[in-house]
Amino acid sequence: MSALSGVTVLSLEQATTLPFLTYRLACDGARVVRVENGERPDPNRFVGREVLPEPAMRSYFLPNNCGKEAITLNLGHPEGQALLRELIVKLRVDVFACNQRPRGYARLGIEPATLSAVKRDLIWLGITGFGPEHDEAAYDPVLQARSGFMELTGEVDGSPLVFGLPMVDLGAAEHGYSEVMKALYRRATTGEGARIDVSMLRSAVSWMVAPVVLSSLGERVTRKGNRHQFFAPVAVHRTRDGHVYLAVGNDQQWAALMALPRFGGLARPEYAANAGRIADVDRIDRELARCFAELTSAEALEALRGAGVPVSRVNTLADMMTDHLVAERLIEVTDPRSGLRISLPAPPVGEPPALSFPPRLGEHNEKIYGDALGLSPERLAELRRRQIV
Repeated sequence: MSALSGVTVLSLEQATTLPFLTYRLACDGARVVRVENGERPDPNRFVGREVLPEPAMRSYFLPNNCGKEAITLNLGHPEGQALLRELIVKLRVDVFACNQRPRGYARLGIEPATLSAVKRDLIWLGITGFGPEHDEAAYDPVLQARSGFMELTGEVDGSPLVFGLPMVDLGAAEHGYSEVMKALYRRATTGEGARIDVSMLRSAVSWMVAPVVLSSLGERVTRKGNRHQFFAPVAVHRTRDGHVYLAVGNDQQWAALMALPRFGGLARPEYAANAGRIADVDRIDRELARCFAELTSAEALEALRGAGVPVSRVNTLADMMTDHLVAERLIEVTDPRSGLRISLPAPPVGEPPALSFPPRLGEHNEKIYGDALGLSPERLAELRRRQIV
């Protein structure tokens, strides 16, 4: 049995951070029902390549929505809000989640007090850019800029850069996930529900422990390109057929590197300690570059790994997906309608889950409104005509 079997999540979600959080819950066995406005659904449905002949199922929507069900509901209408409250009771919802801007809570009828009044042990989760007291719009790169991430990313003399993944979105999702786990545990022991507010800015800044401490001590922390502020040599080097990343993290690893014939010419007494290598890192990197340029990536990996020196090929995505440690844990998900197959990485711990294909907009309206609320097809058709669902 999966860890969260029996847990039901109703999620008013869009974009990346909350869909990724609820995807993680679905991987752990929770039933996740995503709620969207039928006329103004999740914008991510319309982003990316048209991999299916359906406008609301473009490629960018697929990654974070496997394993879920989907219904449409107009929460701008009082009847829609009443249906939401009824769903929370009839579906025995454990977690209600949203990532709307705070100013919309009252208008949509999703305030914590309103929903907890119909189910006292409900766990209410809201993800916002800056906390529920602040209604400023926020996107991942904006938060990477504000949290200081961009100051730490890029070349020394270059422009600040955003990270290649939406790390603020993903980090806030993981923090929200852990808060849900704590709330479920507290509820199991006390019977009480919870209100959880996750600020994406606070989430991002919480990762900045080392930079903040060092800055408070008067040390300047800034971007170093592929180098490391405190260890050397750490850098990317071109080989005859690609690139490798070398990361020497202590003096023993440097000595092991110097014991290799091809690299032994760099052995000097002043380099034996890390401080000496940092002081002359430009020269060391130039000489290492000449050594690596004579090797293929495979030759470099074999030599350095054999000596216990940390090194990796700089993989393309295709390289990464064929790595035997990755390939054996890729999940294949197939669309039963079209036969389209997509691959996903498994969660980091446990057996890879079996997941359903991302849901179409409102795909489970008949199932959920009919089975859970007992609405007849005629009543559902009427609500659809009136744009309530």
